[in-house]
Amino acid sequence: MWGEQNGEIYLNLTDTQWPYSYTDHDRRIVRAIVTDDEGWFYFVRVQRDDDFGRVTLIESSGGGVEAGEELSEALRRELREELGAEVEILCKLGLVSDYYNLIHRHNLNHYYLCRALSFGETRLTRDEREAFHLSTLKLRYQDALCAYARGAASPLGKLIAQRELPILRRAGAILNLESCK
Repeated sequence: MWGEQNGEIYLNLTDTQWPYSYTDHDRRIVRAIVTDDEGWFYFVRVQRDDDFGRVTLIESSGGGVEAGEELSEALRRELREELGAEVEILCKLGLVSDYYNLIHRHNLNHYYLCRALSFGETRLTRDEREAFHLSTLKLRYQDALCAYARGAASPLGKLIAQRELPILRRAGAILNLESCK
């Protein structure tokens, strides 16, 4: 764990679920905790049945940064694709470095807090529709915390929860919301 600087969280996490053999690629990722003026939070629900196991999980919306793309540009693109959302970027929440040993990947996750301005149609990729069955999940803050806790029953869910719960709690603190006791 790296700590906190200027209100942003910096985490360096390891994959405790699968044995490490090697890492052959890095992936720059942008992710967002998206909320609206009515106190709803928007996530993606992922249903997968692959090498990571058969699971249904909650995850923040986001994805890979394309070559030459600015982080804010990538974030807006990903949120339009996955949530159909146009957003205002409120602040950067932090950076989480984590690993997926099973696929030999190191992830650099740049997290932001965003306010949804409007919603339209999603533009999911074929894999997002057919392999991961991505759908939008609209939850209250406490329900989102509990959904991550339930997902942590699976190995992949543990990796996602260890990465995302500190970020979600930071967003909750910024928005003056109470955390689970």
